[in-house]
Amino acid sequence: MNEYLFTLWKSVESGPVRVEDMAQILHLSPKQTARYIKTWEREGWLSFTSGRGRGNVSKLTWLKNVEEVYEQELTTMIEEEPIEKSSKYLLMDWSQERKTRLLNHFQSKFGFKQTVYEIDQLIIPRKYPFHSLHPLDAVHVHLANLVATVYNRLVAIDERGVVEPEIAHSWNMTPTRLRLYLKKDVKFHDGSILTANDIVHCLENMRKQPQYANLWQPVERIRAVTPLVIDIDTPNGCSYTLQLLGTIIASIYKETDHGLVGTGPFYVAENSEVKTKLIAFKEHFQERPLLDEIEFIQVPKDYDFIYTSNSKKEPESTFVFKSHSGFGVVIMNACRKSDISRQEVRDYIHSVIAGHRHEVTGVYEKMVPNHTSCLSRKKEPYPIPKVERPHFHAPLILMQRKWNEPMTNWLKEILEEAGVPIEVKWLTFEESIYENTKQEEVDLYIHGEIFEMNETFSFYYFLKNGYSPLSNILNNDPEFKKHMDMYIQTPFEKWGELHELMEKMLIEKSIMIPLYHQKKEIPFSNDIMNIQMKHFGYVDFSKLWVRPEI
Repeated sequence: MNEYLFTLWKSVESGPVRVEDMAQILHLSPKQTARYIKTWEREGWLSFTSGRGRGNVSKLTWLKNVEEVYEQELTTMIEEEPIEKSSKYLLMDWSQERKTRLLNHFQSKFGFKQTVYEIDQLIIPRKYPFHSLHPLDAVHVHLANLVATVYNRLVAIDERGVVEPEIAHSWNMTPTRLRLYLKKDVKFHDGSILTANDIVHCLENMRKQPQYANLWQPVERIRAVTPLVIDIDTPNGCSYTLQLLGTIIASIYKETDHGLVGTGPFYVAENSEVKTKLIAFKEHFQERPLLDEIEFIQVPKDYDFIYTSNSKKEPESTFVFKSHSGFGVVIMNACRKSDISRQEVRDYIHSVIAGHRHEVTGVYEKMVPNHTSCLSRKKEPYPIPKVERPHFHAPLILMQRKWNEPMTNWLKEILEEAGVPIEVKWLTFEESIYENTKQEEVDLYIHGEIFEMNETFSFYYFLKNGYSPLSNILNNDPEFKKHMDMYIQTPFEKWGELHELMEKMLIEKSIMIPLYHQKKEIPFSNDIMNIQMKHFGYVDFSKLWVRPEI
């Protein structure tokens, strides 16, 4: 199937046409386009009469319905070929009726399978390629889900804040030092044995990263005392060292000539634009996964799926696994030298958003308007400022990105209706996440945040890490900086009060405006067992299994 031919069929009807116009549609040169047309003529897709002489136009006549023929070809490919071969063609601009048929057929290929060699395999739709497998790049949840499966941390912290052993089997903590004792004979995926020096290397790399340096500020030294003992020295104290070691970005890895290797329950066997394949690590120091393989296959962004099993390709009975999928806020860049630096401007925008917040479910049905707080323990609404429309000297710059385009369009519409001049600036997914200087070029935008596991530490991480949309604002405001410094000496168990204070200040200064809460809902067929939530609301793949039919 040729994507250029498909695009031309969707864009140009039979009749008069110019080669230059077709070239522009296909993003090719006129010469390249002319060569393709001759090929398609020979193959019987179309006929083309070139207009010669002044005033004579060219004419294209379609001889076959390209989309209809391609649907038949893709249906056969889905049935007979490896799933990754057909998945890329689903990304083409199919008409809605055909796309629905193809996706329904494609759906049957996902879920749990058992191959002829009795290998238990889970095939999962993947909406974004994994361009990096490095834990320090795990800023967004799609990559973090993979990192959590391939690597381990020294400790794990659950939803309630309880710290459990992982690579470290135990530890001692004093006001100025954390000593960790490592498990023996923990193997990396290449078969080498993990030592304290490997741990120190990873943690030092993280500590030197500009985006994470603030989190490690209380730490003066990390050293290997013996091959299985590590000391982390904090001369002035640090209340959250253990919690930091349990985050995804603190995952332990080893750099080899063939790339990174971890110690996790699965290792990466393949990673490409269309497929990422994980295989169970049989020598994992914890329980060996019950699955043998996991494959992530690229699908269209709007693809909805159900986890099924061999015995239930068309599951009559499913249940929905629900988990938190984060919250959305409007961030206003109070540090920028524009009208957004004025409190009355931010307060006016705050009041407009609050007056329309109930509409968000109409934009995304899985979003619930958040009239109170981003924190689960805070239930009371914050006061909404009442101000007259201020004078604007220039349009405000609103960041737009593909992943939340409908919601940003809604925000632009309600602000313009309220007399706020808006100019849109497009950023790519990567620019908006990894390049903080791009965020500083805009006045306001919608930010989506998903807590990793434990809300208490995750909210602090949200405020403090260098990728945070608030980091620049908090670092440049003496009042905010003073309150952030209080976290280091405050016992972790009492952070809830600090969180409420920080959020109250951010909302009252109209810098962070709560917008919505979101839930993740994943349907599973009933014979899939041991579904447990892991990081960022995702399922723990290392625990899943399917009850066999006897």
